[in-house]
Amino acid sequence: MSRSFRALLGGGLCVWLAASPMATRPTRASSDPAVRAVVLGIAQDGGVPHIGCTQPLCVRARRDCSRHQRVACLGLVDDHAHQRFLIDATPDIASQIESLNQGRALADPRRPVDGILLTHAHIGHYAGLMYLGREALGAHAVPVYATPRMAAFLRASGPWSQLVALGEIELRELVPGREVVLTPSLSATAVLVPHRNELSDTVGYVVRGPAASVLYVPDVDKWEGWDRRVEEEVAKVSVAFLDGTFSSADEVPGRSRAEIPHPLVSETEARLGAVADRVLFIHLNHTNALLWDERARRELGRRGFSVALDGRVVSLEARR
Repeated sequence: MSRSFRALLGGGLCVWLAASPMATRPTRASSDPAVRAVVLGIAQDGGVPHIGCTQPLCVRARRDCSRHQRVACLGLVDDHAHQRFLIDATPDIASQIESLNQGRALADPRRPVDGILLTHAHIGHYAGLMYLGREALGAHAVPVYATPRMAAFLRASGPWSQLVALGEIELRELVPGREVVLTPSLSATAVLVPHRNELSDTVGYVVRGPAASVLYVPDVDKWEGWDRRVEEEVAKVSVAFLDGTFSSADEVPGRSRAEIPHPLVSETEARLGAVADRVLFIHLNHTNALLWDERARRELGRRGFSVALDGRVVSLEARR
């Protein structure tokens, strides 16, 4: 396919063609565990290229689809139960569903996933629900798991309220701290975390499989504001996907850090050195050098930490 033709196709398909190695696999790879988590995006809410960004990373990404980064999202798969779930509905949901399903035949094409677990009401985490509406998919009762406050926001605010009224999504309220059984082999527990809660509260998730578990916390203000010790929470799981939004305090000139608080990667490292091999940083802002600087990634790796990669599979069937 020529570069010019790919450019004409537009951003959404461009991302699907290039962003994830899983997107091109028509069926489940024989090496994939039957119960697994899969990374479907690693960028902050605005993705890469980011709107209004003129730095080299974004300029190159506009010219070359292979440099796109999808918004942070985790897929959950249980092939025993033939079910698939998303954590968060991002603006890249169309390509992420394609990657998650890997070309499998759907019993109902208008119910392409068996559930979506929402973390909070910031655009990168719930705005993708709009593509389930009648202007796009016209979905059939896709289960959407949310806290009572998040669910109330969706019921009361358009256009999300129309999704509820038309039966395109089916809200299922979950209680933080109470386990939700998704399949006989998969469960998820929402965990409240401190974050900018203008429209809803914010949760992360502990996902448990038959023999392994993951912690997913893409957004948090500061670890010291959490009513739990992040060191202890990471020690309990096999893999922890944690907020890696910023590497440097001066990444976003002209904007107050108080307006967009997140722990710096270095602050998280300082707390989690003893469990570094379990940590994968996710939700990276387009200004974060860990997105493009191989030397910075190598140095991070020497300290035992890693950046999540789109397409990475984490087995939930056996300990690492």
